[in-house]
Amino acid sequence: MADTHKVRFEPVGIEIEADEDETVLDAAFRQGVMLIHGCKEGQCSACKSFLLDGDLQMGRYSTFALPDFEKDEGYVLLCRSHVYSDTEIELVNYDEDMIRAGLPVVTVRTQVISLRDLTHDISLLRLGLPAESTFRFHPGQYVDITIPGTDEHRSFSMAGLPTADGLLEFIIKRYPGGRFSGLLEDGITAGDALEVTGPYGTFTLRVSSDRRLVFVGGGAGMAPILALLRQMVVSGDEREAVYYYGARTEDDLFHLDELAQIAERLPAFRFVPCLSESRPRGWTGATGLVTDVLARQEENLSDCDLYLCGPPPMIDAALPLLQDRGVPDSQVFFDKFTVTAADD
Repeated sequence: MADTHKVRFEPVGIEIEADEDETVLDAAFRQGVMLIHGCKEGQCSACKSFLLDGDLQMGRYSTFALPDFEKDEGYVLLCRSHVYSDTEIELVNYDEDMIRAGLPVVTVRTQVISLRDLTHDISLLRLGLPAESTFRFHPGQYVDITIPGTDEHRSFSMAGLPTADGLLEFIIKRYPGGRFSGLLEDGITAGDALEVTGPYGTFTLRVSSDRRLVFVGGGAGMAPILALLRQMVVSGDEREAVYYYGARTEDDLFHLDELAQIAERLPAFRFVPCLSESRPRGWTGATGLVTDVLARQEENLSDCDLYLCGPPPMIDAALPLLQDRGVPDSQVFFDKFTVTAADD
């Protein structure tokens, strides 16, 4: 049986226990401490921190996420780190409110309630939690869904809110030949069981802020943003907000009726769909890449909170724009949807 050690996080003064056979990040998740993270696989550097004291060893990781010179200086990736003594770690990226509002990560067996197409390549999947489930989540978070019959999983954001009926809602893009995508097209039906682990993620609404909200999304990236908008409706949030959504053609737009209803419930909210490839006759909306539309329509972003969710090219185009506009990193929150190699 693996030994257990104490891990203390500074400057927040939070302490957890970690087994030697689990990563520091997984130990934090297990105890409801939601640290900043991304891929959970040593590829993105979101969980990069600094080792102050203790015996810590890392498993395999990408040197793009942690260059050798940073490792030599004492930086570590918490998703790859195992501790073999009591350890003290300084967090580099952290949100203390989010850390303290964390929920324990659990694994539950859900049941497929319904599955339908939203567009030619995006599906709406609804899963039901068992009645006795202790699973809880914050709007905007995601879970890992295990591919039946394998040890593999895929990560998907939840589009809904925590409800008494225990319903989890997902907006999922289908990729040709994808392991999970293939199940959505031919393999998953109502009544089937799917194992879900979570919640993960810090893409949550900072309710203590009174800044104007700017949401930017594309494709299945609507899922967590829709969750945040639904949260705003329920809470009666009166902040000014705008949602720029990028799609290729008009046929790639969906949930338009609900977004119109949200605009009715939130008078200070606007939805701006942007078409990048097709300009149908009679279309009077925005055209071009969603990040280009954002640049054209938003001159002053430095006093806004920005929430970005979509494919890597969209995020990679948006972040330099926000930096050029003087937006502090502390006001930018993003989920970069990635495609697992097996789903390419």
